[in-house]
Amino acid sequence: MTSKSAAKLIPSDPSAVMVIRSVTPELTTLSVPFARFGLLKIGGRATVVKLRSGSLAVFSPVALTEEVRKTLADTGNGQVKYLIAPDIEHHIFLSQWAQAFPDAAVIGPHGLPEKREQDPATRGTKFAYVFSPTNKRGMTIDAEFDAEFEYEYFHAHTNRELVFAHKPSRTLIQADVLFNLPATEQYSRAGVNPTSGILTTIFASIMTTRGSAIWQQRMMWYVGSSDRKAFKESVECVDKWDFDRIISCHGEVIETGGKQVWEKCTRFFREAKF
Repeated sequence: MTSKSAAKLIPSDPSAVMVIRSVTPELTTLSVPFARFGLLKIGGRATVVKLRSGSLAVFSPVALTEEVRKTLADTGNGQVKYLIAPDIEHHIFLSQWAQAFPDAAVIGPHGLPEKREQDPATRGTKFAYVFSPTNKRGMTIDAEFDAEFEYEYFHAHTNRELVFAHKPSRTLIQADVLFNLPATEQYSRAGVNPTSGILTTIFASIMTTRGSAIWQQRMMWYVGSSDRKAFKESVECVDKWDFDRIISCHGEVIETGGKQVWEKCTRFFREAKF
């Protein structure tokens, strides 16, 4: 259910290395090793959110192991109602989850359904909601989901990023807009130093939120955006949300002070004059 190219990047035995952690009563993270291009140790992370109804929303799904299935069964009513692929890269395990939970609404960015249909290993998944630059302002999911989440489509992000805020827990959930390397938790059961390797060392020093985070600011400005004015509009939308925690797919969870970190790392766009 994964492409041959993706299979080379993921753990051969996810159960042996996955870290399942209850962040709050509503939030559970599933953290795993992941090396981009097989070289950069950036880690991967899914986030499971229990809604007030007991239904579950799963962001950026990772391997659906037996341990994960048990966690889902023990969380809320165990019913996965929403599956979110937050950008055109974070969809490796989407087919596995969609087949296991056929009634779940699959959510993703424009271009992803077409990308998946080109690969026999991933084709066939039906998307219930597809965000695009033209429909993003009028897009709604349903009353249950919308009561608990804010969301913004960063269509100007290189990877076409969907960013969410879970209002009850004041948590921003995102994939590739903001990294918080090194991926310490994600490699904690792998027996591998998350900063080993010269390329990882260099990349982790760039994609960090520590200090001024000036290099991450520059990466976002020069590499992460395809349309700076549109990206700025999305940044300003997220600026209005109330959140304190940030769960990133790559690197450490920012448990508190996340709003200040967000403002620091997106500073170039906030100060830009167009």
